[in-house]
Amino acid sequence: MKSLFYYNWQVRDEWFKALETVPDTELWRERNGGLGSFLKTMLHLIDVEYSWVRAVNNETDIPIQMDEYKDLKSVKELSDRLRMELRVFIEQWQDEMEYEQVTSSWGGETFYKSEIMRHVIVHEVHHVGQLSIWAKEIGIPVVSANFIDRDLMKPSTVR
Repeated sequence: MKSLFYYNWQVRDEWFKALETVPDTELWRERNGGLGSFLKTMLHLIDVEYSWVRAVNNETDIPIQMDEYKDLKSVKELSDRLRMELRVFIEQWQDEMEYEQVTSSWGGETFYKSEIMRHVIVHEVHHVGQLSIWAKEIGIPVVSANFIDRDLMKPSTVR
């Protein structure tokens, strides 16, 4: 499961890189589908990942104030900062945690920790598909969704 978090982070970073040449006004422009814009989608991915992993770690949700992030650079900085915190937990993940149950601080429902972690992984993959559609619409290269050739399965890979 760890390799899929690393995959999502690699792909997200590649999207940040691909979007660097796009003006912020274009990144905020409302589009059809998904959450409506590139930056809203990126913020949503970061927020969902952070909220759910904090829940799995039995920590209270700290909602991201999306209106505080005005441009691609600030969204990327947020992603990098929160990833450092999340990485510590992801690195400590053990198979014994799979069927431990947790209740989110915002919803009240109980889930298996492994169920939440897998949801977070596929949630990002789902939304990255929308980014690909929008990238084609504005004529920028689409980030590869391939897991293969990312060196994610090498034990010595530094992430």
